[in-house]
Amino acid sequence: VFWFFFQNFVPSFGKETVRTTAVTPQFEQNMDYVDFVHLNILEKKVLNNSEVSVQYLCSKPCIVNLEAVASSEFRTGVPVYRRRWKDEKNLYVSRTRQVHLKFPSIMVYRDDYIIRNSIIVHSVILYAWISHKSVSSYDVEQNEDYQNAVAKNYTFLEAVPPFKRPFKDHKVCLQWGADYLWMLQANRIPQCPHESDGVQILNFIYASSGEKTGIVKKFEQFENRELETVRQHQIDYPMFTVSIWLYLLHHCEKDLCGILYFIDLKEMYSTPAVFLNEEGYVHIQMHLMRGDDLAVKTSFSLPLKQWFRLDLSFKGGQIEVSSVGKNLKRHHHQSFTFREDFYYDDTAGYFVVGGSGYVNGIEAFFGPVKYYRLNVLETEQISNPLHDKETVEQIELYYERCMDIQEIVYEYRYIVRQGEKVQRNCYYESYYLELIHKYGEKSKCDAFMWGKELREKYHTLFKLLQEMDFSAPDVLEDGSDTVLEVGRRIFEKVAKSLSSADGLSNMGSSVPLLVDSSCCGYHKASYFLAVTFETGLGVSVDRTKGLLYSLVGAQGNERLAVMNLGYKHYQGINNYPLDLELSYAYYSNIATKTSLDQHTIKGEQAFVETIRLMDDELLKAQTKENGDVFMWLKHEASRGNAAAQQRLAQMLFWGQQGVAKNPEAAIEWYAKGAIETEDPVLIYDYAIVLFKGQGVKKNTKLALELMKKAAAKGLPQAVNGLGWYYHNFKKDYRKAAEHWLIAEELGNPDASYNLGVLYLDGIHPGVPGRNQTVAARYFYKAAQGGHIEGTLRCSLYYITGNMEDFPRDPEKAVIWAKHIAEKNGYLGHVIRKALNAYLELSWHEALLHYVLAAETGIEVSQSNLAHICEERPDLARKYLATDCVWRYYNFSVSQVNAPSFAYLKMGDFYYYGYQNQSKDLELSIRMYAQAALEGDSQGFFNLALVMEEGNSIPSYILDHLEIDQALHSSNTSLLQELYYRCWNNSNQESISPCSLALLYFYMRVFWNNILQSTLIYFMGTFLLSILVAFAVQYFQSLSARNSPGTRSEPSSDEPSSSRNSNEDATSLVQPDESTFSNDLAQQDSNPQNPLVMS
Repeated sequence: VFWFFFQNFVPSFGKETVRTTAVTPQFEQNMDYVDFVHLNILEKKVLNNSEVSVQYLCSKPCIVNLEAVASSEFRTGVPVYRRRWKDEKNLYVSRTRQVHLKFPSIMVYRDDYIIRNSIIVHSVILYAWISHKSVSSYDVEQNEDYQNAVAKNYTFLEAVPPFKRPFKDHKVCLQWGADYLWMLQANRIPQCPHESDGVQILNFIYASSGEKTGIVKKFEQFENRELETVRQHQIDYPMFTVSIWLYLLHHCEKDLCGILYFIDLKEMYSTPAVFLNEEGYVHIQMHLMRGDDLAVKTSFSLPLKQWFRLDLSFKGGQIEVSSVGKNLKRHHHQSFTFREDFYYDDTAGYFVVGGSGYVNGIEAFFGPVKYYRLNVLETEQISNPLHDKETVEQIELYYERCMDIQEIVYEYRYIVRQGEKVQRNCYYESYYLELIHKYGEKSKCDAFMWGKELREKYHTLFKLLQEMDFSAPDVLEDGSDTVLEVGRRIFEKVAKSLSSADGLSNMGSSVPLLVDSSCCGYHKASYFLAVTFETGLGVSVDRTKGLLYSLVGAQGNERLAVMNLGYKHYQGINNYPLDLELSYAYYSNIATKTSLDQHTIKGEQAFVETIRLMDDELLKAQTKENGDVFMWLKHEASRGNAAAQQRLAQMLFWGQQGVAKNPEAAIEWYAKGAIETEDPVLIYDYAIVLFKGQGVKKNTKLALELMKKAAAKGLPQAVNGLGWYYHNFKKDYRKAAEHWLIAEELGNPDASYNLGVLYLDGIHPGVPGRNQTVAARYFYKAAQGGHIEGTLRCSLYYITGNMEDFPRDPEKAVIWAKHIAEKNGYLGHVIRKALNAYLELSWHEALLHYVLAAETGIEVSQSNLAHICEERPDLARKYLATDCVWRYYNFSVSQVNAPSFAYLKMGDFYYYGYQNQSKDLELSIRMYAQAALEGDSQGFFNLALVMEEGNSIPSYILDHLEIDQALHSSNTSLLQELYYRCWNNSNQESISPCSLALLYFYMRVFWNNILQSTLIYFMGTFLLSILVAFAVQYFQSLSARNSPGTRSEPSSDEPSSSRNSNEDATSLVQPDESTFSNDLAQQDSNPQNPLVMS
């Protein structure tokens, strides 16, 4: 469509003055004629060659104008047709002229191979007008516009929808291929995408702990072209609304805490940025069109410990802020007006709900969050209800109860302390009383100041308080620390009771104590309660309470509770909605803590080891300080064996292989090895602890000497350590980069990460400014090498989608963050306690701790728990309300790193049917195929048996197994391929069921081809079967005679499969232990972009 602008110039034949008179016939001068123009159209539609009848009359020489103006979805008032003609002779006479309208092809024809994008026309107006022609003697510009016409008229033409228009005959001949491709899609009518500008950012309760993690949401352009056009028009005049439900626990402890804000492509705050300050006021920051930022603050503060809705609407340069209660009545309202409009493009970056790497989040529970991208709505018009009202009410009731409990504990401690002060004053006067105080019973508060009703309501709490010694040094003077300490003591008492023999039978009576502990702020108890109610561990299943305590524990930063929520939202199980962004918010929180926890040698942490209960070799390798393996290593280390010293020091430093964590003892072995054996790894490890002062006094000079010594021996991590030294201590970035480049060439992932930090901070020698793209590539390389911080940064790139090399992929972001979170030492401690209990045959404790670990989503604990339930079905049925075996094997096969034996188990369950679960042949085949893809010969064997029993394998599964169906079209050929792969993936050095099955298959084929007689074939096959059976029995007897004794296990009453033909295939090899040097990381240099030296 083209714009046509022109002006008409007419020659003048005489100077017009007041004395000139027009020359007209005498009889016409006395008649009153009025100019007019009329339009007559037979079919008022936008069609090519539509005929228009223009009737007009001119009283003077005139110009008749005809113009069509169209409005589309992209532009308005566009001239699409123009026609004009002069009439100088036919004055005072009505004339009629036929005009054929001609419109652009994209307005009147359908899309075809040449017309690619026909437009949707909203309206077309056909204007007609008359302007008198100038008769002046001089050239003057003619004023021929519609507004100044002496006569004018218009009519509307009806637009024809694109798919009701005809195809255009282009008078060209397409090539056969192009014509065929066009005909395939010629009659397809695309459906307009159903889109709304109302987006539910959050539809489930989110527990925000106030950390630097939150929910990341990114919005793309609208698919609907009309909505996208509106959005683009509103970039310089934004019109949008945000509605957020909140349950605030505390106001911000920092300057500002994030509620909801937008981060642009340059990683800068943009419109809008909504924060909470220390006083509870809402801080709103906007990015203006001229490029700078302005902020305002509300005059009202947000309430604590009650649900309310915060509504914010933005229109041009105006902001409306409202606070609404649960009853939807407005509590507060305030308006702000800026002198300049805001700049707002919600596709050029990402939204964050809560915290991020730039700001801490608020300590609160987020309810539903609704975002209207294109509309400004009043409070009454916003549709954002609180859906889960039961959980909402439970949260309110929980914190009301907890306020009572914390007040009781605080006041009780105060009373006891005051009484002790009075008694202490008397001790100075009586030596006898002082001895009684020192060695006698501790003070108790028997005279209560609380009423009978309150004492009965919290009778368990009062009983526990009477038993506690508040004069102990671990009960501090500060009231909040005292409340937390009381919660810890209550929890430890309950945990000890539950871990005893038949301890799970006490779960029902332990729940009130765990609730009290949770209310005191000790959120390990909260996670215990969450798992107890969700799985029905010794109590009835209560999903609402399970969700409540999961949220409470996660808000209190209990690591296992946070991981539990991340896992449930990742899988979308147990009535938790599938929400990858919400899952990432939880997992990234723990992933960030994992790196920090590894640098903290204190706390209940242990190295997370992949030890499966069905792997007898790994179980035998577990030891303790008085175990044979540990004593042998200690003996070898004392004799100067460097490998033994390394392993012993690692076990003690990280708490591996069943040994209790003892950093001080580990450092002694590092020092001994570094001095005596000259082993570069031991020298390097000892240098690290000297640099950091972990368990030993810092000694930078000696550490540098040792680091140089290890680097001279060619140790890559030592070369990286020297770069870290020059960066942190000498600020010599050139030398640091040189060492890191050398270490990176040697394959050290820490060096890759550190080089990325140099580029990110803009301090790489010879490279001006920051280069996030190159930095991201180094981080990715470090992540590929298993680097924790590198993996975490890459997961952030995948969730935000702000980096060119990292297209947005929330699922990949969750997987990477989950991988790091599952290395957390506090989770490792729970897994280690479960494993130790299992080895000691403490079944109740093992079941309890494996359930706690399995509900966080770590696969090894899920499959181990299912194994325990198979070993002890009586225990599982008595104390677990859920079907333990089915639930946790099913969870296991849903994981990225699921073991093949879990697929085989689930395949058997689907094939035979398991208790209340129905049979499903296709799912069974899928499970066997997945086990086969993992390289398990049992999977191929089971697939072959499925075919032997007359079933077929779906073609998509064969494609997944990369079996060419053209080459293996017959069942015989396909069976041969399956049995061959079974044999190829099994131990070929010994006789296995796969080798016997393959041999038997070949003999059957041979017999079938050679002997055609039915009787001979039957007799031969029968005798051959007997021969093979005797051979199998003979080899089994030999194997049983020569095999050593194995750990006996109680038989399971679950259905067993005849398919478990290769038990060796179900045991996994223990992964390589990560060395000390690969697990220590440095974060001392820059809190924003930490450098690591190992």
